[in-house]
Amino acid sequence: MAIPDPIRVGTRGSVLATTQAGTVRDALIAAGYPAELEIVHTVGDRSMAPVQTLGVGVFTAELRTAIRDGRVDIAVHSYKDMPTAPEPGLSIVAVPPRADSRDALVARDGLTLGELPVGAKVGTSAPRRVSQLRALGLGLDIVPLRGNLESRLGRVTGGEMDAIILARAGLDRTERTHLITETLDPLQMLPAPAQGALAVECRSEDTAMVELLMGLDDPVAHAAVRAERAVLAELEAGCSAPVAALAEVVESLDDQGRPVDEIYLRAVAAAVDGSEVLRGSKVGAVADAEAIGRALAAELIADGAADLLAADREGQTR
Repeated sequence: MAIPDPIRVGTRGSVLATTQAGTVRDALIAAGYPAELEIVHTVGDRSMAPVQTLGVGVFTAELRTAIRDGRVDIAVHSYKDMPTAPEPGLSIVAVPPRADSRDALVARDGLTLGELPVGAKVGTSAPRRVSQLRALGLGLDIVPLRGNLESRLGRVTGGEMDAIILARAGLDRTERTHLITETLDPLQMLPAPAQGALAVECRSEDTAMVELLMGLDDPVAHAAVRAERAVLAELEAGCSAPVAALAEVVESLDDQGRPVDEIYLRAVAAAVDGSEVLRGSKVGAVADAEAIGRALAAELIADGAADLLAADREGQTR
């Protein structure tokens, strides 16, 4: 199958989504392949309901349908929004270099998280963030937050909220880093699995496109994401569950004192009310990224993570 001219790059229509997809389009153009963005509207874009009530794939299903229908040749997703189950007929071929995976606080008057007064209104709808914020015991009033990046930021500038928490990657990519009042240390707020990473997807049978997209892949970022998402998959938790994971590729020494790269993986599973937070970590070979994720998830399950997450799911359906 020949490479189309131009390559149609499917993306959601928000400023953040088109900016992210634009980096892939530009990389294809730089490699000598004309490319253009094609906007696809998703359920997650049309609804302001909490993501956890909309179901799995609210930001990805329509993009995947567009690939199958031939309306787009590839799709660029925020990897953290993707279901963990494989999609028949489609392949995530490339994970480009990852942006900063940490969360960021945007607060009034330049305040940091620790400087916010008791009762301050902090916006986030991510159960992962809600659970970790509540576990810190700061006495904050955590309120739901949906909408595109511009509308969420407007909740602070308009005085409706004292602060909001966002993925730093989105602020970096849209040149809004100056709005950040604090980048949250993963010890305080472990990020979502695959946060800051993009997933570039195409039809599995399109071998020419697969080969082309492989040139955009960052093996280090891809290995880290595989480890993080393996935790999520093994816990049978979706992208809106109170589960966090962060993998870093670090240099270590083998038994002969030779430098080798290893994966250092941390994960959290928590009760949304912050009453219980289970933490774990594991180190292993980069080639074993997914196995390391599954092993860490198994340890969390042994500590009670499955029961904790089941109780949270039951609470959401009431």
